[in-house]
This record gives sequence, C-alpha cells and structure tokens, in this order.
Amino acid sequence: MHLYAFRTALEYDLHVTRPRVDLALARAPLRTVRPQDLAKVYAHPRTQVARLSRGGALLRLTDGYYVVVPDDRGVDWRPTLEAAALGVASAIYGAGGAVLMGVSAARVRGAIPRALATATVAVPRQHRAISLDGLGDVVVRFVQRDTDDLDAQLESFGALGRGLVTTVEQTILDLGRRVPSGADESQVREAIDNLWLQADQELLDELAQRQRGRATLVRLRGERRDRG
Repeated sequence: MHLYAFRTALEYDLHVTRPRVDLALARAPLRTVRPQDLAKVYAHPRTQVARLSRGGALLRLTDGYYVVVPDDRGVDWRPTLEAAALGVASAIYGAGGAVLMGVSAARVRGAIPRALATATVAVPRQHRAISLDGLGDVVVRFVQRDTDDLDAQLESFGALGRGLVTTVEQTILDLGRRVPSGADESQVREAIDNLWLQADQELLDELAQRQRGRATLVRLRGERRDRG
C-alpha cells in the first residue's frame, strides 16, 4: 500500500475508534477544558480526561489543560500557539475575560510571518506564565489589563471557534508603548510597520486619546517620518 494511503487509512481508523466527547467539552471556549471544571459532566473527571486523551479525543497542552481535537483532524493535529494560549486563558477567565494581544495579535493579523515561541494574553487579573509543553518549547504570558477597555474583535481560529483579539489599532498602540518581554525589537518594529498599512488613522487617534497613548502615537508617527 502507498505510504499516503496507509497513513490515511490509519488516521481514518483512529477517527472511527476515537472515544466520544461530551458536548459540554466541545462547546467550551476554543474547545479548551480543565479537569477541575468538569465535575458536572463526569463523576470522575480526571479519569475520563485521561481516557479521552489516550484515545485521541483530547490533546494535552500542559498539566491540567486539554483541547478537544476537531472531529475531522488526524492524530498529528496541533492547534496554533495563539489559539492554544487564548484557549488556556479562556478556560481560566471565561470566554470574554481573555484577549490575545501584542505580538500574538500581530501574528494572527498576518503582521508577523514567523511562528513565535511566546504568546501574550490580556487578562483581568495577573497569572503566572504557563509552559505549553504539549506543543513544544512554548510559553503563554499573561498581562493584567482592563480587558473591557481594550479595542478587540472576535476572530476565527478555525475548527476551535472564535476568540477575542485586539484590533489592528489597539495592537499598534500596545506594541508601541514598550517592547514585550522576550520579544525581538526588530520583530516588533516589523509588526508595527505591517499593521500600520492596515490601520484606520482616525481610530488610532481616538484610541490614543482614550487610553492616554498620545505620546506613543506621536512618537510612532515621528519615527515613520524620519525613516521616510
């Protein structure tokens, strides 16, 4: 049998025998769940989560956090870092309590072409960084912000559903205020330049005024003029 055909048949067989997941898990924000939150779904949540994980229905992101594998995905499926990070944050703070921001928002909006090793999520209360060792050497960092004050939009993360991401204009202001911890300065500058082409300048002015970011915006515009 041809290798591709063999692999397809194998994945089909795994899909057929994959254990069924309760709808409550599949309907979780970005299909991301914690065993501790499933007491109303299963009498023994950790036992059931372990069974579903072994059967390929759940993918472990890190200890205590799992994502429901979409029905049409095979055994090699992995979510993007940005989707996983927002899913983890949403599992902690709720669907409306977490907003993908900074370089992660820029990545989602196509302003950073290369994959990142760190994701940044705005949350209402500070939380320690979480290493998603189930996806490799990647980390989710949380930044305490008034998430209600952020300009954000619901964006699609494919089969996982939708989540909040800062708008182009909000992302420019956030990146312009300071280089995020662990980020490369040249990468941040590239992201701002790429986002600038998409930005509504009137909205930038309004956001800067509302969020005390006038000095940041003036500096960014000055830097662009100086570079021609």
